[in-house]
Amino acid sequence: MSDLSLLRHFIATLRYRGSKAILDAPEHYADYEAGFGVRSPIDILSHMSDVIRYAQSVICSDVQPAKKRGTWSDEVSFFLAELDRLDRLIQECGLPNDGGRIAEQLLQGPLADAMTHVGQLAMLRRMAGDAIPKENFFRAPISADNPGPPND
Repeated sequence: MSDLSLLRHFIATLRYRGSKAILDAPEHYADYEAGFGVRSPIDILSHMSDVIRYAQSVICSDVQPAKKRGTWSDEVSFFLAELDRLDRLIQECGLPNDGGRIAEQLLQGPLADAMTHVGQLAMLRRMAGDAIPKENFFRAPISADNPGPPND
């Protein structure tokens, strides 16, 4: 599997698993407070979009600056759009030639960070009283060519 294929599959996996944690969440979830110093789900999701935008900037320097935080619905739409844009940039621009480490750096940095936050969102959703259903992700129908959320 090429670096591009692996990155695209990871982005699709991030979209799939992230969608499970954020779609159809109860109204109170966005601002759920787990305790002192713990980010709310809306703050985590906004940060995740920033992290994905950083990954985009590695591939293409023409990336929009950070935006103001919106409603939960805005943030969900924005995050999914940022993932789609990152995938498009990888397809259209490829990876910069830096001696072959960009794919690894994208995985170990912004993409791993975003996946960590997916786990946080899932845990917070359970704590907020609306656990997401269990799923065997090894068998999940995830592909770069069909990165839709699990309900698609």
